[in-house]
Amino acid sequence: MGIFIIAELGINHNGQLDFAKQLIHVAKEAGCDAVKLQKRNVDLVYSKEQLDQTLESPWGTTRREQKLGLEFGQQEYEEIDRYCRELHIEWFASAWDLESLKFLEQFELKYNKVASAILVDLDMLEAIAKQGKHTFISTGMSTYADIDRAVKVFKKNNCPFELMHCVATYPMDDVDANLNCIHSLRERYHCHVGYSGHEVGLAISYAAAALGISSLERHITINRSMYGSDQAASIEPGGLRSLVGAVRKIETAMGNGEKRIIQKEIPIAKKLRSHLRWEASE
Repeated sequence: MGIFIIAELGINHNGQLDFAKQLIHVAKEAGCDAVKLQKRNVDLVYSKEQLDQTLESPWGTTRREQKLGLEFGQQEYEEIDRYCRELHIEWFASAWDLESLKFLEQFELKYNKVASAILVDLDMLEAIAKQGKHTFISTGMSTYADIDRAVKVFKKNNCPFELMHCVATYPMDDVDANLNCIHSLRERYHCHVGYSGHEVGLAISYAAAALGISSLERHITINRSMYGSDQAASIEPGGLRSLVGAVRKIETAMGNGEKRIIQKEIPIAKKLRSHLRWEASE
């Protein structure tokens, strides 16, 4: 199986179902395998003090109004589920609290996602692992000790998982990418390792693809100048099409690593080596 490409809608839909559906259509058209959202109960994820802070946004003047404005409810998720089934593209979401995880159960999704922020929440890890779905675990903001504990939970529950190398800055500076950590995670945990990127541009994601990742997740948006904390770390529709096309070419180009003369080379070798005593060998 090739690299599983996830288009992260996150909260880039800005609470508008039409934007979410546009992004899902873009992801499908580009050839992504799945789209991902984020689901929160803001009163469980944020403190009252945080929610009462003053913050100017399209939804009001407090952080509570902003956070609530970015969340979808039952009706929106039912339409997202229907639309993804119509387009034949998988969808799933990272739940940030136990109530949101329970909410998502109704849709019988194939995948779960542990966001980097949630990797240290053992109660959430246990609940997610008990569902037994293939889970993508982002490792941003985390130490080996944090990841050790998370992996132990998933192994104890016999829940299939893969880690995702991630640097949780938005956007990420190229110098911080540390792509060799993909090898380190694979060697330490003996599991598949993907890459969840927050950089500007596509080059680092191409490099990650060449390192043998199992999955690739990038935030997508209609326009990077739109309101939102994740927009600057996202890619627009044209960029997403370029990303998917290039990643598929990279997968094909990597080959099996065996050195040999391929059939297409033989007539060329005969021509260029005609002055030598040489014939093709196995």
